[in-house]
Amino acid sequence: MGDLYALDFDGVLCDSCGESSISAVKAAKVRWPTLFNGVESSLEDWIVDQMHVVRPVVETGYENLLLVRLLLESKIPSIRKSSVSEGLTVERILENWMNIKPVIMEEWDENRDALIDLFGKVRDEWLDNDLATWIGANRFYPGVPDALKFASSKLYIVTTKQSRFADALLRELAGVTIPPERIYGLGTGPKVKVLKQLQEMLEHQGLTLHFVEDRLATLKNVIKEPELNNWNLYLGDWGYNTQNEREEAAGISRIRVLQLSDFSKKLK
Repeated sequence: MGDLYALDFDGVLCDSCGESSISAVKAAKVRWPTLFNGVESSLEDWIVDQMHVVRPVVETGYENLLLVRLLLESKIPSIRKSSVSEGLTVERILENWMNIKPVIMEEWDENRDALIDLFGKVRDEWLDNDLATWIGANRFYPGVPDALKFASSKLYIVTTKQSRFADALLRELAGVTIPPERIYGLGTGPKVKVLKQLQEMLEHQGLTLHFVEDRLATLKNVIKEPELNNWNLYLGDWGYNTQNEREEAAGISRIRVLQLSDFSKKLK
């Protein structure tokens, strides 16, 4: 009958870490201007470099702002407002982000929706004012654009990224047009909910279902839902995950750890 692929965007199709890290620094300067007063460009560059290391913990884009501020506080004791920033290492962030995040949200008195709106606004301004450099701060993984163009399977994008950014990158950078009704972005609900919706659609009955993701925690959430037992689950080993997560995934029978070359072949 055919195959349906639900594909995560960041970390599966596109390496957006450069753009999201720079956008997060821009947005953090808007949100907390006094904290960034006098911060030298060399420290900003260090933060952007460290963001590449801690990227596996990010589920939704606004968390990049929190990480930028946390990294800044870890370097400058005089601006610390959180109990977790002293002596903080990237290893501790990678191991413990789910516990750190609610603490800093409360201690900094931050609002999730306000941070999401700000992050989107900063990206919109960059995209509108200088599309070429915004696009250039992203890259699709090798072979992915052609795999998407020539795919014989039915493709859906299921992402926590705002849909307009995924759509712009697909069109402008990959040269691929995916109809808007096939892009489930931020605000369309948790990924488990989207997968349930997709499998229930009449036109998908009889198709073999595949979900490709780079966050192990997301795949574990799918496994917890008996209704989603028919999905074949894949962890993309080229994405934003750690060696420990890849090893853990290899020991879970429902999950197949996928390499980039195999992924491109599967879509075709």
